[in-house]
Amino acid sequence: MKRSGTPIFLLLLCFSLHGKAQKFEKLYQYVNPLIGTEKMGHTYPGATTPFGAVQLSPETDTISYELNGKYNGEVYKYCAGYRYEDKTITGFSSTHFSGTGHSDLGDFLVMPTVGKLQLNPGMATHPENGYRSRFSHQNEKAEAGYYKVKLDDYNILAELTSTTRVGVHRYTFPKSDQAHIILDLMAGIYNYDGKNVWTYVRVENGNIITGYRQTNGWARTRTVYFAMKFSKPFKSYGQKNYDGKQVYNGFWRKFDQSKNFPEIAGKNLKIYFDFDTKENEAIEVKLAISPVSQTNALENLEKEAGNLSFDQIKAQTQETWNKELNKIVIKGSETEKTNFYTAMYHTFINPTTYNDINGEYKGLDQNTHKAENFTNYTTFSLWDTYRALHPFFNIIQPKRNGDMVKSMIAHYDQFSMKMLPIWSHYANDNWCMSGYHSVSVVADAIIKGNYDGDAKEALKACVATANKRDYEGIGQYIDLGYIPAEKNGTSVSNTLEYAYDDWAIAQLAKHLGETEIYNQFIKRSENWKNNFDATVGFMRPRLADGSFKKDFNALSTHGQGFIEGNSWNYSFFVPQNPDELIGLMGGKKKFASKLDELFTMHLPDEFFADTEDITREGIIGGYVHGNEPAHHVAYLYNWAGQPWKTQAQIRHILEMQYKATPDGLGGNDDTGQMSAWYILSSLGFYPVAPGSEDYAIGSPAIDHAVLNLENGKTFEIEAIDQSPKNVYVQKILLNGKEIRNFTLKHSDIMNGGNLSFYMGSKPRK
Repeated sequence: MKRSGTPIFLLLLCFSLHGKAQKFEKLYQYVNPLIGTEKMGHTYPGATTPFGAVQLSPETDTISYELNGKYNGEVYKYCAGYRYEDKTITGFSSTHFSGTGHSDLGDFLVMPTVGKLQLNPGMATHPENGYRSRFSHQNEKAEAGYYKVKLDDYNILAELTSTTRVGVHRYTFPKSDQAHIILDLMAGIYNYDGKNVWTYVRVENGNIITGYRQTNGWARTRTVYFAMKFSKPFKSYGQKNYDGKQVYNGFWRKFDQSKNFPEIAGKNLKIYFDFDTKENEAIEVKLAISPVSQTNALENLEKEAGNLSFDQIKAQTQETWNKELNKIVIKGSETEKTNFYTAMYHTFINPTTYNDINGEYKGLDQNTHKAENFTNYTTFSLWDTYRALHPFFNIIQPKRNGDMVKSMIAHYDQFSMKMLPIWSHYANDNWCMSGYHSVSVVADAIIKGNYDGDAKEALKACVATANKRDYEGIGQYIDLGYIPAEKNGTSVSNTLEYAYDDWAIAQLAKHLGETEIYNQFIKRSENWKNNFDATVGFMRPRLADGSFKKDFNALSTHGQGFIEGNSWNYSFFVPQNPDELIGLMGGKKKFASKLDELFTMHLPDEFFADTEDITREGIIGGYVHGNEPAHHVAYLYNWAGQPWKTQAQIRHILEMQYKATPDGLGGNDDTGQMSAWYILSSLGFYPVAPGSEDYAIGSPAIDHAVLNLENGKTFEIEAIDQSPKNVYVQKILLNGKEIRNFTLKHSDIMNGGNLSFYMGSKPRK
């Protein structure tokens, strides 16, 4: 009875699961990972899973960070390793950043070749002199969770897919008795001599190797362990050590370590594996990573990839992507769906999983910790992502965002400096950019009910971070209410961003009933006023004696006290109190006129002289969408009593800054912030001040969307008569009741229901 019943039960279960899977639309087909790989987007086209620890992707050159002892500006183009403009590929590595303006990673570069063994990549101008290969975009394909390209110089088809912690390579070779797979442990992104601290490789048997790589780069103490498994035993292997001569060589010199030697160690190593291959023979390589140990890397490999084939893993990964993408189902044209779902894809890449399958990870104290009842994350580009990415997660990925906050609290607990992350990366803080914006993410998640940890302890961590007097002028900011220009090169932007962060802390304190902390930080949140010069109408650097800095230029991005922006963009950075800013700028009419000027001015060529990551493609008038400080600015017309101008500008930005082409992003995607702006703005609303329950309403650019929320409810958005000409909101109904103040609340979304926009071609004034 039991035996006969089990197959029927399993059959019914499979039918049930299949039926549920059938409800998902095939949305991953609209993802084009090549969007943003050309010019300034800095995205990569390779294979990853949602929030995966592995990002397996091609590298197209080996530009050094250093040139003649100085920074080499050309390296900036290679933050993601891949550049669409290039004509050669140097290999496929396991770790990448998506859309950043600084870089690291590029670990464990693998390259298949045939013919004479060459261990140097060579130059792009003469790829035949190295192991790199020419390729054509005609023979290249990128999908969510899958990438393939033909390596023309070797007639090898390279295919990539991944699990969360395992990158899976499949190389289809021609017939050869000189087939090789190279593992270049010297290669890396933003590379330079001395970046590798140490590397180690152990040949476990004829098809498994393990090891680790330690680097001193953007993250100064980063160690990544790996386990690598070939589907076919190699016939021989060897290595070359590029360390150069040193006085002490030890007694390892008794052995010939260059050929078939199982213990390999050094700073600069390249390993190769030799094979005989038949025509169209495929060799699969599974390469797992771990932040903790080689043993954990092996466990990650076996438990996630095990005996699964490449095609099985690809199908599994794409189904995972499909499930995540179906959290929002839209109606629109093919181009609109491509832009929308590629943006969703880019938002679901970072932050990245940072613990092994057994929960272990390396903490900032360099000890091993275990994530209990949460997933630990890293890659927090918080100066960018607090604005829209994490607020987007609070709607669509609330459980993950709660775990991200737990990861930040773990960072604080393990850190000797007792600060929440600024830019968190592989058990390090990179200290990149300004502000202490983790407090915004923490406050927003707790206020919106997405954190099940100790909220009061989280508030203490926020307060401690904001009171770190010796960090980036915080002491002077507390004492004077601003940071003196002679003390800090980004004094104005730091002051403005600290003031917003302090407001976020105040909102959290208010939410938790901590009145004393609220009073302290709501007062600090007004410090932005100390950099506003009413005589010129702009935020301006201020000296220690209280006077404003002379030689002020509101358009310049150099020497004016701002980071990645100018006073024209930063003067509107008071998201926590637009009403008071409007008052200081002369009232609603003058404020709206100043916004008009921002969006219509023409920037002179000199503006671009000191900008590395901004080109004219990322700018509308003087509004810099390719960088984040002004991402909320178009929505400020709502506070100025001219919401129709918000609507027009939002649609203009969506049209001009996001295209379904490799050069379709007007600036760095910044680990998903640019894409999150696109998604939220396309849906018709945006979080001007995270830490508040309010969203500012703009102009929806899609006809219909259903948000499938984690709480089991759905929130339906429809834009009736929406079109490229009908960008103006005539009426808004929330569950049949009209919204007149152009504000939507978080609880309105999470309670489920229907939001209807009625659109027209003329402003409703």
